[in-house]
Amino acid sequence: MQTSNDIIAELKKVAVPANLEGMKRFGIDTTQAIGVSIPALRAIAKKIKYNHTLALQLWNTGIHEARILASMVDDPELVTTKQINEWVKDFNSWDLCDQVCGNLFDRTKHVAASIKKFSNSKQEFIKRTAFTLMAEYAVHNKSAGDEEFIAYLSIIEREAYDNRNFVTKAINWALRGIGKRNKTLHAEAIKTAKQILMQGTREAKWVASNALKELEGEAVIKKINR
Repeated sequence: MQTSNDIIAELKKVAVPANLEGMKRFGIDTTQAIGVSIPALRAIAKKIKYNHTLALQLWNTGIHEARILASMVDDPELVTTKQINEWVKDFNSWDLCDQVCGNLFDRTKHVAASIKKFSNSKQEFIKRTAFTLMAEYAVHNKSAGDEEFIAYLSIIEREAYDNRNFVTKAINWALRGIGKRNKTLHAEAIKTAKQILMQGTREAKWVASNALKELEGEAVIKKINR
């Protein structure tokens, strides 16, 4: 069985330091990064499969890509609220937040509680987590009921004033993601977007108008009417 040290050694072998400049251009914090691509991480994760203990060890290395890999190999069934609360405190970049949410957190049984808690956070990446979870959950969980997402739309409307870039973009992402789920939620998301427009702030106007452009577009209308 591979140890965390083995995995780190493998990561360093496939790392491309030149990738760091490109990561910086996309607004990614590369302080602890080594330049491993997401496809390379997924290839390594495929060989490991689920390993909760290893995931915790990889996270504790502090290496950016090792933490993303941890989210790919952790077992959602074994993730606790304590782990989620500890990991989100380490989020220092939008890509780490999004990868962990989409690979792991949205598949745990703590989604609803995490969204409620993190949507009130004063820290940018922790608050982004709430809305990234909404967006990823809307895509990945096929059995969740409409009522759950309608409750999330209320949170989206409440927080649409936030003027921090990474929060604003995640709120917009969540609104669009929920609205593309089905006919009922499409109508509710459009209604929410129009209510957000009336808030009048620059951020709220962007969140709403950008979402409406997609939700009222031909591609989405065709998709939800299939």
